[in-house]
Amino acid sequence: MVDPHWFSRFQPPDEGGRESAVLMLFGPPPADEGSGGEHVILIERSHTMRTQPAQIAFPGGSRDPEDEDSIATALREAEEETGLDPDGVDVVDVLPSLYLPPANFVVAPVLGWWSRPTPLTVRDAAEVHEVLSVPISHLVHPETRFTVTHPSGFVGPGFELDHLTLWGFTAGLLSRVLDLAGLTVDWDESRRRPLPEIYLRERR
Repeated sequence: MVDPHWFSRFQPPDEGGRESAVLMLFGPPPADEGSGGEHVILIERSHTMRTQPAQIAFPGGSRDPEDEDSIATALREAEEETGLDPDGVDVVDVLPSLYLPPANFVVAPVLGWWSRPTPLTVRDAAEVHEVLSVPISHLVHPETRFTVTHPSGFVGPGFELDHLTLWGFTAGLLSRVLDLAGLTVDWDESRRRPLPEIYLRERR
């Protein structure tokens, strides 16, 4: 069992917190894409959302009363957001739950392998702007990685996804999972970039 503190210094409170889950889905690209290799599925949140607009994230969300467990939550949310067929996902593990203090979310990362890829699409434009299938080879390339600096003083891992920036909770969790899998390639952690303005809009 991996120590939860290895993933994040923010641990769930003894009581309270909104239960939620995200799906960290690795495997081949969607069925309608021609590229090969192993990918991970991400979403770009709608640019009109009140919180975290345009952020890059794993599919996921709050647990519904009818969800049996965190796995059910992650698969349901992924289906609602991307059109994913849950039957094609082999659940590998549920990682230790982590805490997001600003939103009071207790997040269970569900690690999955996409055994039977299907096409993906935006199901609700009010929540998702784009569904992204990102090659692992891109994520581990040293030139893709940098350290993000936030006006609040936050400093953390970042990934360049063409014109997009992956940062924050999602980038930190993904970085740790790549480390855990032994896939990380040495990169220059001293290379710093300020967070682009598009990800700061909810502060206004």
